[in-house]
Amino acid sequence: MIKSGKVIKVGISDLNIAKSPHVIRTSGLGSCVGIVIYDLKKQTSGLAHIMLPDSTVTRQNKINTFKYADTAIPILIEKVLQTGARRAALQAKIAGGARMFQFNSGSDVMKIGARNIEAVKTYLQNANIPIIASDVGGNQGRTIEFDPSTGKLGIRTVYKAEKYI
Repeated sequence: MIKSGKVIKVGISDLNIAKSPHVIRTSGLGSCVGIVIYDLKKQTSGLAHIMLPDSTVTRQNKINTFKYADTAIPILIEKVLQTGARRAALQAKIAGGARMFQFNSGSDVMKIGARNIEAVKTYLQNANIPIIASDVGGNQGRTIEFDPSTGKLGIRTVYKAEKYI
């Protein structure tokens, strides 16, 4: 996927920033969702790899704020703006949210991928950041890599050709 620069890696429940000529990548997106927020003209971007939709249901006193959609997205927006991005120019691309396991229960609690997708869409809409493209759902994991110089999000899925959105 990479052409020049270095690859900035983002782990699970993590986030980071990349400016051109560097690219930013995360692996292991099963039910997790990768959120890229970027300003194409400024060639700057950020990527969050969230695991869960909502931090308010945790019983932990100290939480990893990068783990949850409701806490990671505001932090990601702020970090992208700190790199020189313009608030009105921010756009997003998202990927992930697969249904990795089949449960006989009809409970939505176990449908973490779908809940993650819905939470991410809601938080981005509330922040007035349009989702330009997405590759979500299904039942296979993904690796994604974003190039802030082109605005292309490369997506690798097992048994499928690499694609760009």
